[in-house]
Amino acid sequence: KDLVVIAIAYIHPTMDFTLPLTPQYTQTGGTTKAATSSLFGDYAIAATILFTLVVFLFEAYLNFRQRKSYHKIDFPRELETTVGNIDRETKSSAAAADKKEESSKSSDDDKKDKVDRNAPILPQLKSKFSHAQSYGLDKINFSIFSSTYAVTEEVVFLLYGFLPYVWDKACAVGAKYGWTETEHEIKITLLFLGIVTIVGTITSLPFELYSTFEIEKKHGFNKQTLGLFFTDKLKSLVLSAVFGGPFVALLLKIIFMGGDKFYLYVWAFTFVFSVIMMTLVPVVIMPLFNKYEKLPDGPLKDSIYELAGKLSFPLTKLFVMDGSKRSSHSNAFMFGFMKNKRIVLFDTLLSQVSNDEILAILGHELGHWKMGHTVTNFVVTQVYTGFMFYFFSLCYNSHELYRAFGFDDESRPIPTIIALVLFTSTIWAPVDKTLSFIMTVHSRKCEFEADEFSVNLGMSSKLQSGLCKIHLENLGAMSPDSWYSTYHYSHPPLVERLSAMMKLDTAKKLS
Repeated sequence: KDLVVIAIAYIHPTMDFTLPLTPQYTQTGGTTKAATSSLFGDYAIAATILFTLVVFLFEAYLNFRQRKSYHKIDFPRELETTVGNIDRETKSSAAAADKKEESSKSSDDDKKDKVDRNAPILPQLKSKFSHAQSYGLDKINFSIFSSTYAVTEEVVFLLYGFLPYVWDKACAVGAKYGWTETEHEIKITLLFLGIVTIVGTITSLPFELYSTFEIEKKHGFNKQTLGLFFTDKLKSLVLSAVFGGPFVALLLKIIFMGGDKFYLYVWAFTFVFSVIMMTLVPVVIMPLFNKYEKLPDGPLKDSIYELAGKLSFPLTKLFVMDGSKRSSHSNAFMFGFMKNKRIVLFDTLLSQVSNDEILAILGHELGHWKMGHTVTNFVVTQVYTGFMFYFFSLCYNSHELYRAFGFDDESRPIPTIIALVLFTSTIWAPVDKTLSFIMTVHSRKCEFEADEFSVNLGMSSKLQSGLCKIHLENLGAMSPDSWYSTYHYSHPPLVERLSAMMKLDTAKKLS
């Protein structure tokens, strides 16, 4: 309790910080404390701020551990040993084939300061170690600053009553058109969310600009112009309105009409919406931002279809995406429903690794599909959503919670969207944080399993070399802090993946 009082008193020394805390702005004018009648209501804001600060301080500690790792000047010995083994196993015949392939794909300008796909990997990793450390250091310093701002903004918004203030402003605007809270809650909610979105966009814009046009540009990754950046931002806002508006409207309508069991109908609705968006996003929305062209006929295309057929993967289309339009980072992903699967390769990936390495990387991605990781994640997400709305239904009528955050006018209805926002940011926040970490751990386990799947396809050496080259091109962390990576990384550190695959190779040779 004392920690909360000291922290928030520092933020605004003129406010009254005696418990129970009350926002500066409340619907009744903020002249009296909220008339709560339980510990839950009395300490709701204090507990929320305390939890926010505890999470922030823990993550800040991890950030500073990672920051310390970026100050290392000695190349990590374990990575040196592991990658040295990869270099020794590289065959000269494959290198010659890659060299011929590369000469047909890129010009001399494109290869400037790029990874030499035919040369040993270890010397290149060593030569770029200091650059990777510098890139990582810039990112972690920026993360420390931006997260500090974010938690400060969150606490200040809570203390000043940002939510009740914006809601009342939305009601005032709506009143000009004859809207009332009881009869037109959905319309006022959409107006409220519009205001919140605009505020969030404005406050986050300087950070996005600095990250893209300072850090990413400084280290040679950013390729987009200011015009493209703001065009993307505008498209995103329009799409949020086009898809998010109807979603929220239908969600609220279902809650209003669903009775005590509304969470069942909401769960069914979110499930159907998720399936629809899984279909629409790659087909309708993503092409608004990038160009997708069919992979040209050739050995790579034939090999990918052969691999898909071998694994009974229903591949219908194979695309190349112009990822270089915005960044030189590379990636590959799959999408599609049921018997209509598609694979997308970034054009940057095609220039960074060989055809055999691309095939091995896709072997890893197809391993996720074959082992049911994609379906498992989808099911977990749906179960999580169902449980969240179930527990929300139990707290839906907890007016003490809403009064504690400034919605203390008992003559007015509690907005459903406010109830949901406060529930997820208070009662549900510790659950969400815990489950998020569990899913991160599960994700790393799935990555190891997908690596093993690719190894069992006989692609171990190419997957290892391909991962090294992508890591090198992306200036990935070569010596991450163990605590930081455990908490944040959805993929295991490079050296852990390489070591695991080498152990599998050794086991296969001995069996």
